Amino acid sequence: MIKQISILGCGWLGLPLAKSLIGNAYSVKGSTTSKKKILLLSDAQINAYLLELSSNQIKGDVVSFLENSELLIIDVPPKLRGIANENFVSKIEILIPFIEKSTVKKVIFISSTSVYPDDNSIISEETIPKPETESGRQLWETEKLLQKNILFKTTIVRFGGLIGNDRHPIYFLAGKQNVENPDAPINLIHQIDCIGIINQIINLDCFGETFNAVAPFHPSRKEYYSQTASESRLAVPEFLIGKPSNGKTISSEKVETILNYKFINISL
Repeated sequence: MIKQISILGCGWLGLPLAKSLIGNAYSVKGSTTSKKKILLLSDAQINAYLLELSSNQIKGDVVSFLENSELLIIDVPPKLRGIANENFVSKIEILIPFIEKSTVKKVIFISSTSVYPDDNSIISEETIPKPETESGRQLWETEKLLQKNILFKTTIVRFGGLIGNDRHPIYFLAGKQNVENPDAPINLIHQIDCIGIINQIINLDCFGETFNAVAPFHPSRKEYYSQTASESRLAVPEFLIGKPSNGKTISSEKVETILNYKFINISL
């Protein structure tokens, strides 16, 4: 039975997830790359560690961070914007030997539905990933790297677009012109459901699996973002009409059946 969990990356999702796990009587160690956030984590009863992964080293006491934890949750997205592009796969390759030598026997890796192509199909976990972006490619390579390791069992969770009270794509799209793919379906998931699904994986001891996780709600981008902008009193984005839309519909049927999970925030 899992008693202690280490969360690599206590950011937008990792921090509220840690708080939820502590509320469920787990002991939690959490990492951050920011000295300023150490106190914030400690105030939340998280055993805080200052850790920074790069493609050639790990700064910080990663051995103590993993010590006595049965489960590691990896929630550090690839940083591939700007001039300082990283090799995310190498970062995880450097981490793996530390996991192997630790007490960790189970891993949850937070991935993304960006590993799938925008080919206007319905996507399930049986769909073979064909990433079209560098971020998707590196996530797919990392997934395979973790799941092939026989010293611990890894469950992959591929989340769609992440939204929450302080995070929503409409803030970026509001007022924009010539927005592409108006007829493509949305594939979003609320922070509260991300946390609920991870908790359910732990509760059911469901490891060695892969799950797609988006809300079962797929209106077109034009319909959804136009309505959301109006409701939020923001400028409605103008979509590019006349050009074929590229997208995909992510099915979360496996989450709903295998995990018996009922989405909390469906209308988004």
